[in-house]
Amino acid sequence: MKVFKLIMLIALAMMVATSCSQKKDAEKKASKVLVLYYSQTSNTKTVAQEIATRLNADIEEITLVEPYDTAFQATIDRCKADREKGITPEINPLKSNIADYEIIFLGYPIWFGTYAPPIASLLEQVDLSDKQVVPFCTFGSGGLESSVKDLTEKQPNAKILPGYGVRAARMDAMPKELDQFMKLTKNVLNVFLGGSDYESVFVPADFPEQHPVSADETAIFDAAVNGYPMLNAKAKTVASRTVLDGTEYLFTAMDMPREKNADMLPASEIKVYVLVEKDKAPVFTKVVR
Repeated sequence: MKVFKLIMLIALAMMVATSCSQKKDAEKKASKVLVLYYSQTSNTKTVAQEIATRLNADIEEITLVEPYDTAFQATIDRCKADREKGITPEINPLKSNIADYEIIFLGYPIWFGTYAPPIASLLEQVDLSDKQVVPFCTFGSGGLESSVKDLTEKQPNAKILPGYGVRAARMDAMPKELDQFMKLTKNVLNVFLGGSDYESVFVPADFPEQHPVSADETAIFDAAVNGYPMLNAKAKTVASRTVLDGTEYLFTAMDMPREKNADMLPASEIKVYVLVEKDKAPVFTKVVR
């Protein structure tokens, strides 16, 4: 009888241990990370691969049934025609099951001020409710903020975290910038996952109140935007702060049309972020319209 009870206790303990192990495995599975992205010129793909490598995450590229032409103008023309018709391109079915993931890094290039049309197609097909979504993007001048706004409106029940964006002209700076961004993001996700492994990371102070630009600050602004064909702006006010490798300026500027035609936006006030690192020329990092 005693032997029978002992066997039963051992069996019960094994069942409990197996149940706990299965529960942990299920929790681990539910916390898997997916890096999901669309890339046209490989810039977004490069960022996606960097993120996936750092997180040891699953990764998948969004592809089109009918890919865009590799020629820039042909792609623009097709996108304009689709926009006028109110349609988005057909994408191939995903191999990944979105339901298996709790954290999704969603990457895309910025086109026409927001995420590229293949992402619009994706968002019509998937439900990201209650998932932690980390946007990342590549762009010519900016568009992270506007794309996140559109993403939030399209998936109102998703938990959209702060995102990362980088100019195509600054891809060489991406690994270092992404290092800081990933540390911050991991700390935020640790709160969600109930972890306690936090990394020390430099967080710059908020920008102070802006003031009218001085001659020196105007020179910094002009040097940063000079030569970029999509900007014809004049700085009005500015604020600055210390960042990890130098000084970051936030300029408020008036962007004037470059020429008179129907496609040009009217004059408007914009925000231009400019980075001045030690022994380097000023460079603008993004424009917020």
